[in-house]
Amino acid sequence: MARDDADLRDGIAELLPRLRRFARSLTNDPVDADDLTQLCMERALSRLDQWRRGSKLDSWMFGIMKNAWIDEVRYRKRRAHVFLAPEAGERTGAEDENIELRVRAMEVERAMADLPDEQRLAVSLVLVEGLSYRDAAEVMGVPIGTLTSRLARGREALEAKLAGDEGGGT
Repeated sequence: MARDDADLRDGIAELLPRLRRFARSLTNDPVDADDLTQLCMERALSRLDQWRRGSKLDSWMFGIMKNAWIDEVRYRKRRAHVFLAPEAGERTGAEDENIELRVRAMEVERAMADLPDEQRLAVSLVLVEGLSYRDAAEVMGVPIGTLTSRLARGREALEAKLAGDEGGGT
């Protein structure tokens, strides 16, 4: 059993880059994303006994993260305040060799942030993280048809927003 736990922990560690990317798409803030990733890791490691052998580890972890974020959003609404970390303005005006790529990445990030939560979650899980429709629907707790609908609307909204950013709304 100890070897199984070690293998499971290794699998969780391998998912860390994908979890961080998913957290950034959920939170729209790098500091919040790091906190969310840490919380997700803590919850997963403390609940290894809840993982069903044979199920997909990434889907389980994304589900934990989604639920942790929902808890955080609810908490923030109750407290009616959200703090922006002082580091948020650190690189303002800094020279960057790849400024065009960074600008485009920021445009995509802004367009993703403008999506309704359910569409942003669908786009993040399927298009960014590469989960199958079935696995993404399971993480979101919705039927596959609902997922595909949200994904289609999210894609259309992103395309429209990014086309508008490129040159005046073609």
